[in-house]
Amino acid sequence: MRARWITRWEPEDPGFWASEGRRTARRNLWLSVFAEHIGFAVWSLWSVLVLFMTPQAGFTLTPDEKFLLVSLVSLVGALLRLPYGFAVTRFGGRTWTVCSALALLIPVASAAVLVRRPDTPLWALLLCAAVSGLGGGNFASSMVNINGFFPEREKGWALGLNAGGGNLGVATVQLLGLAVLATAGIAHPEVLPLLFVPALLLAALLAHRGMDNLATNRTDYGAYRSAVRDVHCWSLSLLYIGTFGSFIGLGFGFGLVLQNEFGKSPAQAAALTFLGPLLGSLSRPLGGRLADRFGGARVTAWSFLALACGAGCVLAASAADSFAAYVAVFTVVFVLTGLGNGATYKMIPARYAARARSAVEAGADPEAALARGRRLAGAVIAVSGAMGALGGVGINLAFRQSYRSTGDADAAIGAFLVFYLLCLAVTWAGYLRRPAAGPAIRAAAVRRQPARPESDARPEPDGRPEPQPAVAERGGLR
Repeated sequence: MRARWITRWEPEDPGFWASEGRRTARRNLWLSVFAEHIGFAVWSLWSVLVLFMTPQAGFTLTPDEKFLLVSLVSLVGALLRLPYGFAVTRFGGRTWTVCSALALLIPVASAAVLVRRPDTPLWALLLCAAVSGLGGGNFASSMVNINGFFPEREKGWALGLNAGGGNLGVATVQLLGLAVLATAGIAHPEVLPLLFVPALLLAALLAHRGMDNLATNRTDYGAYRSAVRDVHCWSLSLLYIGTFGSFIGLGFGFGLVLQNEFGKSPAQAAALTFLGPLLGSLSRPLGGRLADRFGGARVTAWSFLALACGAGCVLAASAADSFAAYVAVFTVVFVLTGLGNGATYKMIPARYAARARSAVEAGADPEAALARGRRLAGAVIAVSGAMGALGGVGINLAFRQSYRSTGDADAAIGAFLVFYLLCLAVTWAGYLRRPAAGPAIRAAAVRRQPARPESDARPEPDGRPEPQPAVAERGGLR
């Protein structure tokens, strides 16, 4: 492994980037996307395996226990995101990609054995599901690794492609589950996890032969300490819980909801669940594009408003007992979570870039202020990514409690509606509302900053004229 360490890496140097940097970075990106995609699919594996565990196959698991299984997978994957991100900077992206891919052979082999035995105790299934959560950590390590390879001007494209490729793993495992049901049947669930054995071996081999370790890719622990003390870290994490948490939580639990609400077979549930995560993954880059055009805060706010309306429509479809409307509205909800994912992630670097510009205009050293902004943005992206994955746990625990209490999913969906409205309020109060400034504050801002021609006014990340430094941090979360 030591032969593939890169000690000189200067992606911001145009000459270096054109001569060798771009080629090396893109090779690592494509191999990372493949490995992360397989890891994400393994993380989502139990969302399909629980569909096989029916009374017809000899299993006696209750809906409560099935939602507990998928909740545990989500929890472990979320908790591992920060340690996996740190591991890349400690051991190298190539080394960690190989090791993390090979480690996933343990949960897929264990799942292949356990799902063949309907008398397997719940604790053994829970343990296997927890180990499958290792796949959730692969997302964070892949993002941290690729972030180090690309210059600032291309990171948005690279990270968006990397994230979208990983998210598609949810749709991949559901499509493979449908193929297994159509060919081997419900009596052979072990075929599904065994399909990932050659895929993981191939991912490890390709990473070993084609990826590199960056010696310059290091974790800035000071930036993490500063990030967790910043209110924006937690407000943006809350928004990401609402977008990505909804995507991963519904991706894991929607098939179970269809089985319990409408009595659908495993094949029907897998077929209907596949489309939502696929469209949600594909809409994520579109959310980023819309955020570039209209501003991340605006697109995020509209996404939460639409998600709240979508949750209300799901409740209406449930009350009307309309299966077609129920599935159609949920599919739209998946698309909206993807749009929100892209827009919310765009808000993070934009927020800290705007703060850095305000600091420069107030007299700070430009290079130091911009570097600090980039470090804080990277730390907040990592923290919010881990917190967002915890939203998947909340989604499935809410479904579990709803079925325990009322026998249907309506109570959980009502809770989601309220949460989306809360996220909308946070977005408006912290990132859209104009902060009020008194005469003294406005006068101080004018004294510190010379007048600027209207044609030179720079837009804020959300497309509005940039506020004066003295005003920018006042009012709400600003």
